[in-house]
Amino acid sequence: MKKKSTLIPASRKTAKATAVISRGTGKVFINKTPVEIITPLMARERMLTPLELIGDQRDKVDINIRVSGGGYMGQAEACAIAISRALISHLKTKDIKTRISEFDKHLLSGDSRRSESKKFGGPGARRRKQKSYR
Repeated sequence: MKKKSTLIPASRKTAKATAVISRGTGKVFINKTPVEIITPLMARERMLTPLELIGDQRDKVDINIRVSGGGYMGQAEACAIAISRALISHLKTKDIKTRISEFDKHLLSGDSRRSESKKFGGPGARRRKQKSYR
């Protein structure tokens, strides 16, 4: 029997992740690395949040994620969004979608906030050189 797989993209800030989900035994790989050895721990916990929410159905799928760009927490958020979307499209259960969206709506819709770009006349986006009139 052929494995059915689904390709799902997601992004957070400048990090981009693509999840490939297929029937399996519950293995999760991030850039060909088992998720169990990903550090730091906070990033790993954020990546695995959607899998903890779905319970025993976690053992019915294998997930491979390719992620690039951004920092480690941006990549972790992008992975979590990609996993959530992949689980919903693969398992096709309304219960999973409601459980994930009640926990955190940004796991499905993403977060549109971006860093503000630098402007002229100062060292950053908002800070400017001080003026003195005395």
